[in-house]
Amino acid sequence: MGSGKRLSVVLIVHNEAGLLPECLASVQWADEIVVLDSASTDDTRQIARLAGARVFTATDWPGFGKQRQRAQGYATGDFILMLDADERVTPELRQSIEAVLRQPQAGTVYSCARSNLFLGRFMRHSGWYPDRVVRLYERGLYRYNDNPVHESLDTRQARVVRLNGNLQHLTCRDLIAFQRKQLQYAEAWALERHRQNKTCGFWSIISHTLGAFIKTWLLRAGFLDGKQGLLLAAVNAQYTFNKYAALWALRRTSERDSR
Repeated sequence: MGSGKRLSVVLIVHNEAGLLPECLASVQWADEIVVLDSASTDDTRQIARLAGARVFTATDWPGFGKQRQRAQGYATGDFILMLDADERVTPELRQSIEAVLRQPQAGTVYSCARSNLFLGRFMRHSGWYPDRVVRLYERGLYRYNDNPVHESLDTRQARVVRLNGNLQHLTCRDLIAFQRKQLQYAEAWALERHRQNKTCGFWSIISHTLGAFIKTWLLRAGFLDGKQGLLLAAVNAQYTFNKYAALWALRRTSERDSR
């Protein structure tokens, strides 16, 4: 990349052969690409190596947060850009990142605006845009927390600077596959809350579900995203229902087994 700080693009992946090539092509300008694979059974590792990435394998799964920590541990650059296989760096975002690497600001992390694809449409409302996420940061100062799901970068109260340009996120290309992933997230969420002795009542399931629909469709102007906005509101409501219903069911099972 020339003068300035070195950049390591870091990904954790599992069976991402279909998405990985375009993702890696969008960051070929980086100094280093690190891919930590979770025992994929497709061509993920081969594709990553052919793209010039340094590829590592983990046979166990400690959760998203700790897996990102592991992956970052293999990086050697001054800065980390943490990506997922279904994300692409746009040319404008690349320029913004390169400007940071030439003149970084101390005590600062950098956020990207994600443009999320839902059933063929990059959403502009519904709470899905700009959907800012902190992804660019100094390797030696910051790392992800230990959360097994919905992990985030521990910024240690650093100043957050917004980068120009979008990070394209191919969130939902296939509704059934997206629903399966949402169900996995809901299960992980419920299990984690159950381990923390969190509970919810039956009517709390209903109120949270209705609230999720109203928030997406009305408060976040999902109606401006057309048919996809309405479907997304329903999907968010279903995801919320699954989370709270699973937590409620876990509590009921636990109480029954303890008798």
